Amino acid sequence: MRMSVEQPLWRALAGYRVLTMLYAVGLFASAYDEFTRPWVAIAYYGVLCGWTMATLPKVASAASCTKRFLTADLTIALAGILLTRLAASAERIDAGGPTLPSIWTAGAVLAFAIKGGWRWAAFASTLVAAVNLVYRGAPTRDTVHNVILVWVASIAIGYVVEVARASERTLARALEIEAATRERERLARDIHDSVLQVLAMVKRRGAALGGEAAELGRLAGEQEVALRTLVSGGLVPLSRLSEDAAEGAVVGAVQEDEPGSVDLRALLAPYAGATVNLAEPGAPVPLAPVAAREVAAAVGAALDNVRRHAGEHARAWILVEDEPDEVIVTVRDDGPGIPEGRLAQAEGEGRLGVALSIRGRLRELGGSAELISVPGQGTEVELKVPKDSTDVRGKAEQR
Repeated sequence: MRMSVEQPLWRALAGYRVLTMLYAVGLFASAYDEFTRPWVAIAYYGVLCGWTMATLPKVASAASCTKRFLTADLTIALAGILLTRLAASAERIDAGGPTLPSIWTAGAVLAFAIKGGWRWAAFASTLVAAVNLVYRGAPTRDTVHNVILVWVASIAIGYVVEVARASERTLARALEIEAATRERERLARDIHDSVLQVLAMVKRRGAALGGEAAELGRLAGEQEVALRTLVSGGLVPLSRLSEDAAEGAVVGAVQEDEPGSVDLRALLAPYAGATVNLAEPGAPVPLAPVAAREVAAAVGAALDNVRRHAGEHARAWILVEDEPDEVIVTVRDDGPGIPEGRLAQAEGEGRLGVALSIRGRLRELGGSAELISVPGQGTEVELKVPKDSTDVRGKAEQR
C-alpha cells in the first residue's frame, strides 16, 4: 500500500468538517432567540449538514477532491456568511456574533490548500475575506483578526503540502535509482560469472590455436572489452518506472525467496576436487536460501580468480566455520599472490570480479569480504555473512 505524506491531512480535514458543522449548529441552538428569521438559519443548516456528510468521500484524497467540488463547497460557505445578515438580528451582527457557518468556512479554505497548495489557499481565503467584509459592512478588529488568521494558516498549510509532495517525489526517485543500481550490479555479477569468462576463454584459446581461431579470439576479446566497459561504466539507462511496475518488481523478488533454510555445505560440495580441498563442520550449516546461493556464488568467483591468475594446477582450500551469529567461509590458494594496487587497477579497467562478484554479493547480504594477499605467498578471501541475513530486496519490502 503506497504511503502518502498528505493523506493524514485529508483525514484530519474530514474530521474537522464534521466537528465544525456540529459546532455551528450548537451555536445556533444556544442563541436561537437572537435570530429574527430562524427558519432561514434552519434551512441553511439542513443544507450544510447534508452537504458535509454527503461529501466526506470527496475529502478522502486529492484525486476525489475535484475543482467542481471545491467551487461548490466554497460557495456554500460564502452563501452562509451572507445569509447571516438575513437570519440574525442587527444587534447580534453589530456585537460581532459569528456567521452561520462559523469556523466551518475554514474547512473549505483548507481543502483548497491541501489540494492545490498555497496559491489556491490564497485565492480561497481572499474570497472569504472579501465576503466577510461585505457582511460586516465595515472592517472591525475581530473581523480583520479572523480573516488574517485564516489567510495565514491556509497559505502555510498549502506551502507545507507542496514541500511534502516535492519531498515524496524526491524520495520515490531516489528509491527507484537505488533499485535500478542494485539490479545493474546483480546483472553485472551474473555477466562476470558467465559471459565475460566465456569471452576471455575464447580469446585465450583462439590466440593459442592461431589461424581463423585467432581472428575469432580477437573478436571475442573486443566484445569482452566493450561489455566490461558497459558494466563498469553504468551505461544501463535508468527508466522512470511506474509505481505499479515498481511494486510488482518487489513482489516478484519476494516470491523468488524460498521458505526455510538450506545447508551451505551442499552448495559448496561441488567445488571440491583434485585441486580444491573443502573443510566443513560435521553438522549442517543453515542459511537463508538467497544468502546461501550468494555465498556459494562468491566462492565460485574466488575460485575462478585462482584458476585465472594462479593457473589451472594451483591448489585452493575452502574452510567453512559455523559461528553462533555468522558463517565464515575462507578461500585460500598457493598462487603467487596479488601485487599491491592491482585490485584498484583491475576495477579501473572494468574487471569487477572482486568488486561485484565477491564484495558486492556479501555487501547486499549485510556481510563483508576481506582479501589478504602477500606476493609470493598466495591469496586469502574471507567471507562473512550474518545468519539472519536476507536479500536486500526482501529487507526493502519489509520496511
